[in-house]
Amino acid sequence: MNHLESSTMRKVNRRLVPFLFIAYFINFLDRVNVGFAALKMNQELGFSPAVYGLGAGIFFIGYFIFEVPSNMALHRVGARIWLARIMLTWGLVAMGTALITSATTFYLARFLLGVAEAGFVPGILLYLSYWYPERLRASAVSKVWAATAIAVVIGSPVSGALLSLSWFDLSGWKWMFILEGIPAVLLGLITYTCLTDRPKNATWLTPEEQQWLQGELEADQRAKQAVSVSRLSDALRSPRVWLLSLTYATLGCGFFGLNFWLPQIIKQASGVSNLAVGFLNAIPFLCAAVAMVVVGRWSDRTGQRRWLYVAGVLIGAACLTLSALSTNPFLALALMCVAMASIWSVIAVFWSLPAAFLSGAGAASGMALINSIGGLGGFVGPYMIGWVRSSNSNYVEALVLLSGILVVSALLVASTRPASTATDRLQ
Repeated sequence: MNHLESSTMRKVNRRLVPFLFIAYFINFLDRVNVGFAALKMNQELGFSPAVYGLGAGIFFIGYFIFEVPSNMALHRVGARIWLARIMLTWGLVAMGTALITSATTFYLARFLLGVAEAGFVPGILLYLSYWYPERLRASAVSKVWAATAIAVVIGSPVSGALLSLSWFDLSGWKWMFILEGIPAVLLGLITYTCLTDRPKNATWLTPEEQQWLQGELEADQRAKQAVSVSRLSDALRSPRVWLLSLTYATLGCGFFGLNFWLPQIIKQASGVSNLAVGFLNAIPFLCAAVAMVVVGRWSDRTGQRRWLYVAGVLIGAACLTLSALSTNPFLALALMCVAMASIWSVIAVFWSLPAAFLSGAGAASGMALINSIGGLGGFVGPYMIGWVRSSNSNYVEALVLLSGILVVSALLVASTRPASTATDRLQ
């Protein structure tokens, strides 16, 4: 890495990664804190496992419907305006979840939260593609995506503690939604001044640094021009986009199934207090955060994508099954740590795959389509666990089923034919 590249990317990292990390941290906390609310909300409102599983997952239906239009809007109007709009609306809806009184209002609140958040995740991915050359992108994505794990590491004990509140005759789970939704509203108000849409607008880079970065990004575009998907219609017709969409959907089953149900799994297995559940729940996610950053850097350094994804998912599936079958709680927790570290670590690797052939409007629509269909896995996973739990008092069958779906995700990538060009690859 020469001096110009080093100085430029150091400034880009310092300017963008911390802010996007915080934004995604708050986003993910507001998305999955319903798992902690369930420890009291389900009993207070009389929700069965099936009702909770459907409500937790229905978030992704709204997400699916509005994901592509939202990301196309971001591509047209710029990240500052559109990401600020998303943050404001999801924060208000997250706070409004405290008003639910029945299964119907629970479903409605979760659906509206998905509508409000639609476009945020692919928007960040698209935004990072404006700033990071392909060879450096997995590491940047992994640092931002580590927020999904850190949100649970920090949010778990905080959420567990908030459940004990009872101010003004409001239950602790209601206060949890209100207090954890406020930061999204505040962050939305300051986003416009903190983000720079494109390198050419970056006054915090020198002209030489702007020129170097723009040249690197343009070189990426020229290198993949022959195989690039650059239009909305091309993205919708691309077999590669649909293959990656199915791959991400199967990964999402395991990813979100564990996110939404792990606090209840730990509670049933241990019988400890809600606060203790919060601390125990944080341990696997801390392992996942470290693994994401390490594997992301390794992937950029080696250029390996395809087989790294396959290995990570298979290890995760195996350890998840062994954790479900273990009768030793300490061994089960250790295996769950390895499983989640393996599954989370491949997310940044995965998002390097579509970036290799998507550009322009095709990138906006293609990434949104992949993420929205992947989000359907976020619906299926939590709902499936709730459905299995309705007829079985333990989680063994549900977790083994999740493991099987993860194996399918690995096989989908393993079965792809290696591409003939460096940019049209799943490797």
